[in-house]
Amino acid sequence: MIRLLYLLDLLRHQASVDFWVLLNRVFAPFRRGCITFRILPLRKEAKIGQNNPQKRRSLGYAGGLFFLFLTSCYQISDQISPKIDYAAETSYLQSLSSPFDPLTSLEKETDWGKELQIGSCFGKDFDLYRAITAFKRAEILLPADHPRKLQINYLIVFSYYLGKKYQEAISYFEKTNLPRVDRSFVAYHDLLIILYESYTHLNDSEKVTLIGHLIYDIYPETASNLQLYATLMEADLVRLHVLAQNEAPSLFASNQETIVPTLTPRNFFSTYQQGKKSVSKAQLFNALLPGAGYFYIGQKKTGITALFLNGLFIYGAYEFFHRGYIAAGLITTSFEMGWYFGGIYGAGEEAKFYNEKIYEKAASPYMTEEKIFPILMVKHAF
Repeated sequence: MIRLLYLLDLLRHQASVDFWVLLNRVFAPFRRGCITFRILPLRKEAKIGQNNPQKRRSLGYAGGLFFLFLTSCYQISDQISPKIDYAAETSYLQSLSSPFDPLTSLEKETDWGKELQIGSCFGKDFDLYRAITAFKRAEILLPADHPRKLQINYLIVFSYYLGKKYQEAISYFEKTNLPRVDRSFVAYHDLLIILYESYTHLNDSEKVTLIGHLIYDIYPETASNLQLYATLMEADLVRLHVLAQNEAPSLFASNQETIVPTLTPRNFFSTYQQGKKSVSKAQLFNALLPGAGYFYIGQKKTGITALFLNGLFIYGAYEFFHRGYIAAGLITTSFEMGWYFGGIYGAGEEAKFYNEKIYEKAASPYMTEEKIFPILMVKHAF
């Protein structure tokens, strides 16, 4: 926009005052609601200097303007950034048992035991705010050295995780004794999954790698599924293609040994490949014929609009140059280049957006059915 205003200012100094009268006459039909583009005849002296050195200077500005717009059009990457999310259903959580031993009759009669039971009931109903509140009250009432302390700590972390409060889950986790537990802890498998996904959402790659190595060493099958989860969420098509061949280096194995995933995305990958659109083709088609790139991805109305507007500005620029209004032709050409190169860029972006939606539509049910989401890998709940 700044470049265009600068060029308009240059042209204003090169053209006569009557040039602005010309622009008013040209765009008057649009202000009246008329869709026909007309070039109204002007006085002879209003024409921008035929046989005038300023004409060559204006053409030089046109060349510079074309170069600026040409360099602003660039190739769009095929890498997509899909948004895939999943929320566990209440019925699914209710079907999972608790990893901890039931409270004894004596424990149920204590204040902390009552709060623990209330929190568990709220958790099963997915009323997580009240569940966390009850668990924290139980934590306060429970003696510091009581063996149930870790249980309550874990349930609070688990509740934050279910509510997708990943920062709160990690902050609370790091303040407890849970970082010191080992595989003897009954909910150790689920705790590692919670930490893996939480650190992933917090973009803590160092912790993600550390937890991933730990899961791989103890639970290789879970590590394989988490590897597939990470690949699908990042839309790493290169690695996804390798996984579709049933063999890939593990993301977590320190020696990069080859593992065979329990779940393979072959059908999903082939479905996506068949439905996706080429970003480069969309840009190429739109460069050859404005609007064709939008037709390629199924946006017919946008394609027709792009074709009409480009044709309108091309015709207007031609008429201006043909009648000797060089400055007006240059400005109209600048608008057309904006539509033309913007259309090429837009077609590529729309093709990329189309691919993201195709990917999301295919990935979400696949990951749900095959239980690739981490929450579906946990074995216990409240």
